[in-house]
Amino acid sequence: MAIAATSVAEVCRGAKRAARALATLDTDVKNSALEAIAAALREGTEEILEANRSDLAAARDAGLSEALLDRLALNERRVEAMAAGASEIARLADPVGELLEEQVRPNGLRIRKVLVPLGVVAVVYEARPNVTIDASALCLKSGNAVVLRGSSSAAASNAALAAIAARAAESAGVPEGAISILTGGAREELVELATQTRYVDLIIPRGGEGLKAALLEHATVPVIFAASGNCHVYVDAAADLEHAQAITLNAKVQRPGVCNAAETLLVHRDVAAAFLPQVLAALRDAGVELRGDARTRECAAGVEVAPASEADWDSEYLALTLAVGVVDSLEAAIEHISAHGTGHSETIVTQDQLAARRFQLEVDAACVYVNASTRFTDGGEFGMGAEIGNSTQKLHARGPIGLRELCASKYLVEGDGHVRS
Repeated sequence: MAIAATSVAEVCRGAKRAARALATLDTDVKNSALEAIAAALREGTEEILEANRSDLAAARDAGLSEALLDRLALNERRVEAMAAGASEIARLADPVGELLEEQVRPNGLRIRKVLVPLGVVAVVYEARPNVTIDASALCLKSGNAVVLRGSSSAAASNAALAAIAARAAESAGVPEGAISILTGGAREELVELATQTRYVDLIIPRGGEGLKAALLEHATVPVIFAASGNCHVYVDAAADLEHAQAITLNAKVQRPGVCNAAETLLVHRDVAAAFLPQVLAALRDAGVELRGDARTRECAAGVEVAPASEADWDSEYLALTLAVGVVDSLEAAIEHISAHGTGHSETIVTQDQLAARRFQLEVDAACVYVNASTRFTDGGEFGMGAEIGNSTQKLHARGPIGLRELCASKYLVEGDGHVRS
């Protein structure tokens, strides 16, 4: 495995060499490598957790928030989930070579459009060590070399995971350099990586707005932003209020420090008096800090709700904080989401099929739900085995980034001495 004790350019150059071999690697070899990674993770659990304990201790000393500590923390269950994800990816269909289109032209030319690997994918991520394995497994199966660049807060965990994955993959026949990690952590390293146009085909960042801004300023390599999530739950006038409460609590509380957690609850005025007292009390009991507009506070029935500022409607809290507003109509809810959402995941709770359909058509987001929690926006939940991130862009890939999103297309054209007249 390549570790950047040398230079970013040398690591990326090695990844480019590996990518050429990976593009033609047999599916059985890739699947064997993924199963070898899964087995090695299970065997190396204690080594991984020891490295993670070191990262957690340093993070606590540095005063990281509980939400960030949760993102950083590993345990036996989370290591097993990584291993299971690698095995699940092995069982998925290999996208490389998939036939997208085929035609024979009147002149006899045969034209096929097939999926091919992108080449070298650099993944820049903050806090979450599981991305090390998710990205490695997805890139390997889709025939891409991966260059990993995690945050300094997870340096020991990421290094341990990448080393285990690279050794296991190489033992199964994957070329050296297919899984590489940069360990310097300095901003200059990120800038150098973002400008490796000769060797890197795509950068996928997973992190906050600061990371996004840094890449927008410097990147000459194409970037797919796995962006932030200011996600909304809208409770319609025709909602099943029992379902609405369960969905709201799950979307906010189940794991608040992730990008598919809800940050804003919108409630139709016709059900506000019936719904808000019970859901606000349940959220309070779950430890959620509530910030609401005037009509929400009027319906709070003794539950403490702080006044919401304009900034609250645009905030991705990544914590047990929720903005709550009352809206006059479905149209008003859609308008609010359009003004403040980040295009990640939005949900409507309703029994009105026309309202649901309108919400699906008019809300501009990568994932739009009806009567389900936003927490399902995840490659594993979508049957992709894992994901590198969730794209809110509209070019090339949108939504969870899995195997097919890590491929480009190529036209294969066959003739018989054809020349153009």
